[in-house]
Amino acid sequence: MRALRKIEWLLLIVGCVLIAVYATGRIYRTVMSRASLRRFEDLRAERTSAEPTSNDGGNSLDASALKVDFSLWSEKRVAAYERSLAQYTDPPLAILRIPKVHLEVPVLEGTDDMILDRGVGHIIGTDGPDGNGNIGIAGHRDGFFRVLKDVGPGDEIELVTRRGTDIFKVDQVTLVLPNDVSVLQRRETRSLTLVTCYPFYFIGSAPQRYIVQASIQRSNDSRAEGNKPSGLHLTHD
Repeated sequence: MRALRKIEWLLLIVGCVLIAVYATGRIYRTVMSRASLRRFEDLRAERTSAEPTSNDGGNSLDASALKVDFSLWSEKRVAAYERSLAQYTDPPLAILRIPKVHLEVPVLEGTDDMILDRGVGHIIGTDGPDGNGNIGIAGHRDGFFRVLKDVGPGDEIELVTRRGTDIFKVDQVTLVLPNDVSVLQRRETRSLTLVTCYPFYFIGSAPQRYIVQASIQRSNDSRAEGNKPSGLHLTHD
């Protein structure tokens, strides 16, 4: 009997410890998420006040105000997005909008997993959102960029930077192999190249890349020449 009581007390203590660990983890995640959002807003406010006043008629790069439509997303990607909210990211470089498919998403720097879980990513080596050449942007096929399946030639794409809003029109939609980076090469005119994996509902590592290419139609800002891209690669799921 004495041995059984000891076992009962031991199990009770272990149970209490596990509950405490679980509760501490939940509290930590909530606190870190809120702290991350506060840092995001503080940095955005500091950068905005330090830069010239925008001439975009009040456009904002406040990613926290954007609403995310999960209707086409996979459950895996929804869970990854929610986890990403507890991690810190730099303020967005721009906001990408495609009115036809109701997409509004922050453009962050880089294409690692956390970046593409939180938003879409500027492909390093291509012109930046304020550049004057080919701007490469990647996104997950089962997340933000699944709506690209409904985008075609003639559709408009908006790119909002701190200097203004530029309107692009889709020229073509093509499929390429993952190692074909020719779509990311520099162009003489300001343009967009959106990249995601294909097929959109493929299980496993997708064998192709879905490319949406668009050219500038209207701009309210003069652009300086960007640097020639190097070390290009197409992102993958």
